[in-house]
Amino acid sequence: MTPLRCTALPALIAALLLAGCATTPAPESKEAPPAKAPAAAEAKPAAAAAPAPSKAQQELAAGIASYENGQHKAAARQLQAALDGGLESKAEQAQAHKYLAFIHCVSRREKQCREEFGKALAADPDFALTPAEAGHPTWGPVFRKLKAAPAAKPAAKPAAKSTTAKQPPQ
Repeated sequence: MTPLRCTALPALIAALLLAGCATTPAPESKEAPPAKAPAAAEAKPAAAAAPAPSKAQQELAAGIASYENGQHKAAARQLQAALDGGLESKAEQAQAHKYLAFIHCVSRREKQCREEFGKALAADPDFALTPAEAGHPTWGPVFRKLKAAPAAKPAAKPAAKSTTAKQPPQ
């Protein structure tokens, strides 16, 4: 074998191996887009099926965002607008009242804070603060005190209803 043939043969083998490697990924890339297309097609019907949030729900979301950004006056207006706009979900109503209670508590308006927590519990009797919220030094004690005493309030309401029911027959 001549020196030219000795160097040409390994170069030819290397070129063939590299050429074979270069063509292998091409079929894989052609197969990948069809797999993604059905996933995208499935996502569109799911997004189309989700109803658009109502005006009240948009106000609730905006109110929470304003609260989290420290804009308490704007948050209070938006949260009240959400409630006035007719939030249908009891959980959403309770959430709006919760944030209004937070605003009143940090503004040192304990009576209004307690009233808003009461409205939250009236909307959703299972309403509870998260552990982090319940541990807050300002509104945590107000909520715990109110939550511990609901047994007396429901008893008072039926008594008021029964006396009004007795009045018409008299």
